[in-house]
Amino acid sequence: MSTTAAPPHPDATALNAAIRAFLSARRGRALSGSERSEYEALRARWVAAVRAGFETAA
Repeated sequence: MSTTAAPPHPDATALNAAIRAFLSARRGRALSGSERSEYEALRARWVAAVRAGFETAA
């Protein structure tokens, strides 16, 4: 068992990969309402991670 705590927010690169995988699995068709909600949640987390990265760099 690892004693290292997971970072509170996944990094933008990992979230970008998750978004790409999510959309690739649904290629060629429109997203359902629940899928759209899931995509929007992933995207919001990605935006937050990108912004956090800019704040950290500043």
